[in-house]
Amino acid sequence: MNARIESHLLEPLSNTHLDALEEETIFILREVAAVFERPTLLFSGGKDSLVLLKCAEKAFGAGRLPYPLLMIDTGHNFQEVTDFRDQRAKELGADLVVRSVEDSMRRGTVRLAHPGESRNVHQSVTLLEAIEEFRFDALIGGARRDEEKARAKERIFSHRDSFGQWQPKDQRPELWTLFNTRLQPGEHFRVFPISNWTELDVWQYIEREQIELPSLYYTHRRQVVERKGLLVPVTELTPARADEVVVTRDVRFRTVGDITCTCPVESLAANAADVVIETLAADVSERGATRMDDKTSEASMEKRKKDGYF
Repeated sequence: MNARIESHLLEPLSNTHLDALEEETIFILREVAAVFERPTLLFSGGKDSLVLLKCAEKAFGAGRLPYPLLMIDTGHNFQEVTDFRDQRAKELGADLVVRSVEDSMRRGTVRLAHPGESRNVHQSVTLLEAIEEFRFDALIGGARRDEEKARAKERIFSHRDSFGQWQPKDQRPELWTLFNTRLQPGEHFRVFPISNWTELDVWQYIEREQIELPSLYYTHRRQVVERKGLLVPVTELTPARADEVVVTRDVRFRTVGDITCTCPVESLAANAADVVIETLAADVSERGATRMDDKTSEASMEKRKKDGYF
């Protein structure tokens, strides 16, 4: 039985499953709006945040989002994605707040070890500065538990202390979908409404709802080099090294982030249905297959989250 036939046979079950996930996500989005005074939705223009945005539209109605969108920009994001972010926010009539790591660098709160250092990890500083500036008490993000081991430790309502830090052992129980949202002054929550979704769920939902995505998520021709088991895109920020051979491959991005740490995978998937089939066969997580910064223990996700990362 080929993959397309299997996918077709799974469709009725998948729709029931997706309906349940969507219902949970909408409930959480409404809960945030009801409980918190100054929430915001983290919106990068990536696939997970676009799924969140679609659920928010269903929760509140088009053009009626009760909280602004927030983007922390490293200054090294793919132009296709930031353009798509701006376009989508404009279509929805949503307030979009963008804060840049480069602004933090000018203030001296972020200092790079060397000019070529990835700015990705430094987003934590800019994010915490934005939280202080706007006094956000809840930040809604598109993280999922299947992405990475540290994310699997997260609660849906993930408490952050007055320093913006995550303490894994101090997270609150979430029995029977009851959430303890009490805060002390200066504290806030990171809220992850699609925690229980998988990469496959996300793509099946994108296919079902016909959610438009930046073109980088689908197959395209790109110059890359092979480095440490990854395909590194050849750009001004990530040039080929002297001993590397530049090749042109058919690729797509499974996740989209800072150019300096995000890699594509070989793929001919031209639409969401094709990606669903590829995802069914994938045996490596999207971060494991595409993120250069996740390959070193010094840049571990758990350490970043304790320091205030998403």
